[in-house]
Amino acid sequence: MRKGIDAILVTGATGNQGGALAHELLAGGHKVLAMTRKPEGERARELAKDGAAVVQGDLDDAESLKRALEGMWGVFAVQNTWEAGVEGEEEQGKRLAQLSKEAGVRHYVYSSVASAQRRTGIPHFDNKWRVEETVRGLGFPTHVIIRAVFFMENWLSPWFKPGIDDGKLMMGIKPETVLQMIAVRDLGKYLLLAVEKHEELNGREIDIASDALTMPEAARIMSEVVKRPVIHVQMPIEEVRKFSADFAAMLEWFDRVGYEVDIASNAKAYGVRPTTFREWAAGARW
Repeated sequence: MRKGIDAILVTGATGNQGGALAHELLAGGHKVLAMTRKPEGERARELAKDGAAVVQGDLDDAESLKRALEGMWGVFAVQNTWEAGVEGEEEQGKRLAQLSKEAGVRHYVYSSVASAQRRTGIPHFDNKWRVEETVRGLGFPTHVIIRAVFFMENWLSPWFKPGIDDGKLMMGIKPETVLQMIAVRDLGKYLLLAVEKHEELNGREIDIASDALTMPEAARIMSEVVKRPVIHVQMPIEEVRKFSADFAAMLEWFDRVGYEVDIASNAKAYGVRPTTFREWAAGARW
């Protein structure tokens, strides 16, 4: 890989994951092509100011992907179940991988989910495993699969933030269940390694996390940071299921099994210091 010459296509560049990698790549002097459905948007304009080339592309539009892939040395691939649906996400993931191979891409980084390999029965975990199988089977010269746990940034999403604003961390898992979480900025650093150390890490499938807490522990930290009481409220799983059977299946799996990332070993092996939940929360925009 020739830094500043060989270009990396970053999908989801205006989102959390793609944005984290684009930031790391640009800071490291790499040539970035940021793909987004809305190149005129504010985040896309910010990426352009930081030195990225911006291209319009849609994971459901094969022709736009073919155009974006022209001349690319590497690709970072991420899809979103909650936007595309389980079947749609799988189709997008396989489509992009196949078109990347046809375009002659040399290095492929796929963002999966921690424990995808464990046959969890969670639809949006199992579909990523099937995309992984496609990536492995295509025979890229090098590829790396990064599997992240539950994102700390989820607490700022419309799913959880309104409840937290009201003093309630509403999560349908037991108070004693320990949930591994990761800060997106830590993911960005692992993704950068997956690009820069593509030969050394070729074929690796790396599960990553930053911290592990019960929900009452997380609520206490939130209380200290936002300076108002926040308590964990265990939302009935059947209420969750009315909203999403997929999400409910994940919560039940958290209670029954859960992620199993060795956070300390990863930090030692890859040199990425994990961000604690307290550190993340202190810098979050509540």
